[in-house]
Amino acid sequence: MKRDGHIHTPFCPHGSQDTFIQYIEKAIEHRFEEISFTEHAPLPEGFTDPTPDSDSGMVRGHLRNYFQQLKQLKKDYQSQIIINIGLEVDYIIGFEQQTRDFLNEFGPLLDDAILSVHFLKSEDDYVCIDFSDEVYLQFANKVGGIARMYELYYETVKKSILADLGRYKPKRIGHPTLIHKFQLAHSEKIDDAPQIKEILEIMRAHHYELDFNSAGLSKVFCKEPYPPLQYVQLAKNLQIPVIFGSDAHTAHDLHKHYEFLQQKITF
Repeated sequence: MKRDGHIHTPFCPHGSQDTFIQYIEKAIEHRFEEISFTEHAPLPEGFTDPTPDSDSGMVRGHLRNYFQQLKQLKKDYQSQIIINIGLEVDYIIGFEQQTRDFLNEFGPLLDDAILSVHFLKSEDDYVCIDFSDEVYLQFANKVGGIARMYELYYETVKKSILADLGRYKPKRIGHPTLIHKFQLAHSEKIDDAPQIKEILEIMRAHHYELDFNSAGLSKVFCKEPYPPLQYVQLAKNLQIPVIFGSDAHTAHDLHKHYEFLQQKITF
């Protein structure tokens, strides 16, 4: 089944105003049978977004409209394509209870969901690790170097998998090598294979799906999917369900690199 399980929407504050219908019609045109709209969920109550425009998550007041529109579109297109109502939920250290409360309230409305790490914590400060290469390198310097930043990232991903976020906790782990987004912006070669393999082993043990995310191929300082192909194969060998996700924030980027990746590996 052709499926894109990671798609953003006009409700994304840092995305585009491309409409749901633009995404849906393109998916149908390209013969996709199932798609999941997984907009960035509102950030937890009490968390201060460290990005300059504070635009990392959906405005909480827009949630009801988001669900209502997608519920209607599911009906309108039910004979042509499966549309899942989803969210991409951030795991943020120290805000587990707020995230659990959010999921308890809105989880019953979801068909699909992704749990991702975008924010890392150092002392009492948080940083959006994928915001820019400048922020990425500054944070590495703050925590003691690139290798230490990688360790901190994988420690946080591990915590996200093991965290008790309640019965509606997402079962798919988003782009688990996002720390590679700016890997070509520094000159160090980091061997994080043991950490990635450990993450996959933990995912298998706790029955999580993998977001095979093509967006990294388009990033000038990354040039690879999240995770790289060898780890997707490892996930398959471990019998972890692998779900392709374009992570599109525009209709133009929907399903981007799907055909290329399908030639490299079966998913």
